[in-house]
Amino acid sequence: MKKIRLMIQGMHCASCVSNIERSLKKVSGVKEASVNLMLRKGFVEAEDNVSNDELKKAVSKVGYKVVSIEDA
Repeated sequence: MKKIRLMIQGMHCASCVSNIERSLKKVSGVKEASVNLMLRKGFVEAEDNVSNDELKKAVSKVGYKVVSIEDA
C-alpha cells in the first residue's frame, strides 16, 4: 500500500471535490481518495501497482489538472 499526494489545479467548489474523489476511486487498486479544496490537494491510498499516470488520467478525465505528485 502506498500513500500519494496530488496537487490539483482548477477546483473552485465542493462539486469539483466530489467529482475528483469519485473519479479517483474508480481507478482499480485505489482504496481511499480524499480531496481538500482549500489546500488544492488530493490524498490517495492505493496498492503498489497503481501508476501515477492512472491517477493523472482520472483527474484530467473530469476536467482538472494534476500539477505534481509525491509520496505522502
